[in-house]
Amino acid sequence: MEAVLKRLTGQRVVTYAAGRTDTGVHAVGQVVSFRMPGRWQAADVHRAVNALVPRDMWVTSLEPAPETFHARKHALTRCYRYVVGCDAASASPFRRPFEWALGLPLDLKGMTAAASSLVGEHDFRSFAAKGQVKPHYRCRVKVAAWEKRRNDEGLIFDIEADRFLHRMVRFLVGTMVDVGRGRRPADDITVLLARRNNALASPPAPPEGLYLMRVTYPHGTTGS
Repeated sequence: MEAVLKRLTGQRVVTYAAGRTDTGVHAVGQVVSFRMPGRWQAADVHRAVNALVPRDMWVTSLEPAPETFHARKHALTRCYRYVVGCDAASASPFRRPFEWALGLPLDLKGMTAAASSLVGEHDFRSFAAKGQVKPHYRCRVKVAAWEKRRNDEGLIFDIEADRFLHRMVRFLVGTMVDVGRGRRPADDITVLLARRNNALASPPAPPEGLYLMRVTYPHGTTGS
């Protein structure tokens, strides 16, 4: 994005994204803020940016914001979705890049019980990549729920929180999928939340199944 804006303006334009997306992770509702020099109109910037960005990127909308707006600092919550494929067709080249092609049945009841333990404010360092130095590791989770996909293709996990640690959602999903496969009990989530490292967490789920769906801001505004 910054490279494209530099091509348009001839100078560096710093961008601020609302949330982190690792390589392989998708962003349906990413929000990016920047200050455009000169007298550009929003519609002109929108057209020009979409003409120049890589083919795996698309700006759905672009609009003026107050001078003080910051996509990351002013976000209230971020909403992520993780998609798991439980049927054989999940290995299809049309689906595999966009979900975890697990191809195995999962126990929805056990995973739902595990997810219910996540709601509320907790220290999530047991479900985060090692090496992060943070003032604190607490996140306030508003929603954490599994549901079936259409046509018995698999499951979807939705989670909304005020902040997320690096790879937190992927570690959570990897651990809950192990619950769904009968490899660990549902109450392991509570046990892990009480720890201070990720040594006992399951390996993180692959990035392909993760989506940043929406970012919420004050006054009911959203990025989606």
